Amino acid sequence: MTDLPSMADDVRMRGFARRTPVADALQWLDQQVRLLPAETVSLYSAAGRVLAADCASKVNVPPFVRAMMDGFAVRAADTLGAAAFRRIPLKVIGTSMPGRGFQGSVGPGQAVRIMTGAPLPDGADAVLPAEFTEAQAELVYALGEVSPLKHVGRVGEDIAAEATVFTAGRVLRPQDLGVLSLIGFAQVSVVRQPRVRIVVTGNELLPAGCLPELGTSESAQGETSRYKIPDANGPMLAALVGRDGGIPTQPEIVPDDPNAILAAMRTEADVVLVSGGSSVGLEDHAAALLAQHGQLPIHGVAMRPSSPTGMGLLDGRLVFLLPGNPVSCLAAYDFFAGRAIRRMGGRSADWPYRRIVAPLGRQKLVSVVGRLDYARVRVIAGHVYPLAIGGASILSSTTRADGFVIVPEDSEGYAPGTNVEVFLYDA
Repeated sequence: MTDLPSMADDVRMRGFARRTPVADALQWLDQQVRLLPAETVSLYSAAGRVLAADCASKVNVPPFVRAMMDGFAVRAADTLGAAAFRRIPLKVIGTSMPGRGFQGSVGPGQAVRIMTGAPLPDGADAVLPAEFTEAQAELVYALGEVSPLKHVGRVGEDIAAEATVFTAGRVLRPQDLGVLSLIGFAQVSVVRQPRVRIVVTGNELLPAGCLPELGTSESAQGETSRYKIPDANGPMLAALVGRDGGIPTQPEIVPDDPNAILAAMRTEADVVLVSGGSSVGLEDHAAALLAQHGQLPIHGVAMRPSSPTGMGLLDGRLVFLLPGNPVSCLAAYDFFAGRAIRRMGGRSADWPYRRIVAPLGRQKLVSVVGRLDYARVRVIAGHVYPLAIGGASILSSTTRADGFVIVPEDSEGYAPGTNVEVFLYDA
């Protein structure tokens, strides 16, 4: 059984002694984050993964001289002066197909029928396109001339052997996988994805998608009110973790019981996200447990929403205490947990949001000096309109918003017409 912390160590019901500036919280966080080790995966599992090592080509691409058009492999000199009114006959001596080249050699006055991608036969130095020819039985007539190496792909002109094609840190795109296959890679070394444990706390919560339960219930102490709501943070956090390259666990709802919360926080993972229980109320056990059994250097951040956010270490792994209110949970994840997950997985620490700069509309964006604000906004006809800064429990404010604006802690806000940077939720 987990002992509750002594009154001297208990962070609950005392309020926040101080709120850490966002910049200081980020500095502490960046000092804790370490890149995860590499693992080897098949090309078919590598899309979206982050390369852990440079990839140098094992071969020339193309590895042989090849035709770049359908037509006839010829000696360029044999087509000199050819035109529609001055046809030059060439004898067709064979065919070169992709994967099955012509074995002989092209001599003066000869040609080999060739398809795009097929190897150029010995003796030939150009490809005469099919549209510049006229074939009759075993002869083909050149109706135009070509210069040496015309319509010919040279060895290594795309990628030279031993050339570095991709460097460590690259997020692999689908077309990258095609190139890796061409240069001899069936598997690649990638940064291991962070495993993220999602712990959602609260006696008032139901599994995601349930309908609320409102009313009364009987207990040994008599009739009590019963108000239960579905979990919103679990599905949201799982999607955010996946977006940032992590592997989320199925979110688990844990009752407001210290033993259960501590056991959930100690499940094997690289990062632990605790939704709820981060503040200083009687049922906010997570912060007290982290302070008692691990380290809680950050508890309370000078930002709105998300001020009850906490960060610390337990059994050597990062633990993020995210507020239970959905908007606060989203903002705290984006500022802190998402940054750590991205960096551990080899990705950029920066937000994965597209940005625009646009002027505020007729409404002022008000803020308070000493606190960073995360303001949800709409973008209408090229102008930015604030929706909300407060209202941490109103998750629909983020679905109605096009994005958000960050008001730094040294600002009182922005006047109408001021250009502001908007981080857009949609890609």
